[in-house]
Amino acid sequence: MYSMDFRRTKLGRFMNNRVPSSKRYQPTEYEHAANCATHGFWIIPSILGGSMLHFLSDDQWETISAWMYGIGLSGLFIMSTMFHTVSWKKSHLRKVEQRFHMCDRMVIYFFIAASYAPWLNLRELGPWAVHMRWLVWIMACAGSAYVFFFHEKNKILDLLCYTAMGSVPAVVLLSMPNREGVLELSVGGLFYCLGVVFFKSDGLIPFAHAIWHVFVAVGAAIHYYAIWKYLYATGTCQIKISR
Repeated sequence: MYSMDFRRTKLGRFMNNRVPSSKRYQPTEYEHAANCATHGFWIIPSILGGSMLHFLSDDQWETISAWMYGIGLSGLFIMSTMFHTVSWKKSHLRKVEQRFHMCDRMVIYFFIAASYAPWLNLRELGPWAVHMRWLVWIMACAGSAYVFFFHEKNKILDLLCYTAMGSVPAVVLLSMPNREGVLELSVGGLFYCLGVVFFKSDGLIPFAHAIWHVFVAVGAAIHYYAIWKYLYATGTCQIKISR
């Protein structure tokens, strides 16, 4: 099968060589800048978006869910931008860069959990599915612990863990009697999945990591729209969790 080698084109100067799976890909100066910009741009919109959900909240659980989601959303873009900035400008501080990289990977787990929180907290679920409200956070903690102890020891396993974290709660949401927003959730999830192709293409496609960032941002924007439209803006949230 024919595979285009971008290194033989004019785009070759924008990308580094492919590295072995045991080492982390080191972007070019151009790619570093793109990696910072593609998530840094979304920091302020994510903070404003989370704040909007807070002001639209009508009760305690809508407020709590808005904070969970807002912190998870803005935290993802803030930590990603901080890591890529440190990696670019302070790459000689290897231990510092390594710590930021670990935090960047941990935040992804909590971002996934936070993205599901409004749906799990504010929608009626099946009798078994309701347990996912707290299981999703245990999964996030377990994933973070894995990153802490086995950071980049097995990149394929890392990817499988993220995929499982994103997929299992999605199956649970199918038990919702009210299915409004499921289409948007599916489309956003599709963007995340398509982005993985570029995430694994560092060294093969110019700006592959930055392109992945764009797919993440688009997926997050679609999910935010669904949360805003179906859980907050319309005021049609049928369930208030009994405690």
